[in-house]
Amino acid sequence: MKKALITLSALSTLAFSSSTLAEPEYAAIALQIDVEGTASEVWSQVGEDYCSISDWLGVDCTISEGDGEIGTVRVLAGGRITEIMVAKTPLSYGYTQPAVPGEFHNLYHGFMEARPIDANNTQLRYTVMLDVSNHADQAAKDEDLARRRATFERALGNMKAMVEGE
Repeated sequence: MKKALITLSALSTLAFSSSTLAEPEYAAIALQIDVEGTASEVWSQVGEDYCSISDWLGVDCTISEGDGEIGTVRVLAGGRITEIMVAKTPLSYGYTQPAVPGEFHNLYHGFMEARPIDANNTQLRYTVMLDVSNHADQAAKDEDLARRRATFERALGNMKAMVEGE
């Protein structure tokens, strides 16, 4: 009987906790920029090294685990951000940010790709997906997305400048 009461208590607590959580609200930011150069040349400068993010985003980066293949872990911004590579092709990679105990987990994922346009031009694509349900209202969600969009637009512009020598 005692075991049944504990189980019933745990289930009611779980049901109450689940009902107080916000429903996820996923948002995607998809950006692209055309760059002069072959896809392999472009990728070798901006994406082949998983820590080249420090060159075009201006954050410090160290590899804490792995060798540049799927499962490699990079640590950014003095240890504030951890990203794990979860996908990789010769001209792309995808990553996620793991949950941090005690903090809202926004299911953040990023994907960067160099896509050939023709023999001498490449389109760099950067997509970020996250859950914005932790924000109090639509204005706060919009502000967060606008800030992230501006950050990655600047990053793509920096990549273009690096490749084209501007």
